[in-house]
Amino acid sequence: MIEPRSQPPSRALLVIVAVVAWVVDQTTKTLVVQNLALGENWAPFPALARFFTFTHTTNTGAAFGLFPDAGWIFVIVAIIVISAILFYYRHLPTEHLLVRVSLGLQLGGALGNLTDRLVRGSVVDFLDFKIWPVFNVADSCIVVGVAILAFYLMREEQPRPAPQSLATSPPSDSDRGQPS
Repeated sequence: MIEPRSQPPSRALLVIVAVVAWVVDQTTKTLVVQNLALGENWAPFPALARFFTFTHTTNTGAAFGLFPDAGWIFVIVAIIVISAILFYYRHLPTEHLLVRVSLGLQLGGALGNLTDRLVRGSVVDFLDFKIWPVFNVADSCIVVGVAILAFYLMREEQPRPAPQSLATSPPSDSDRGQPS
């Protein structure tokens, strides 16, 4: 009987995470566009309406409304980021699970917002926490992906304690029976 061996995470993990992120992002944006007029909001939990609503907005600039009307620049930036992730990912050892999930989230988020820019001409935003600019699932995936990658890199760069040596120090003169 052949025993199964444990395999490192598949290189397909990037594609799986990216596709799930992209599908969730595009599905939620489609629901917002179909059900809320531009500028309209909906409080799924009326008691929490002063803290959170779904608010249909669009964004032609960067995340959180920075650099409005510079969408074409962000199309180019998204294509560069997507290309860099795909290039780097091929060279990543298969055991780096956190990095794979991180890059998958970033790729899915970048593809989600790029899809909006190419199809709709602007990015649909709808998650409104009232203390922060309105954002979307793709933005969340990018931010969480970057945070995971930063956590991983900080953890990797921490100096590791040197292993305790089992060797003993040379005997002193008193240990050799010699007068001091």
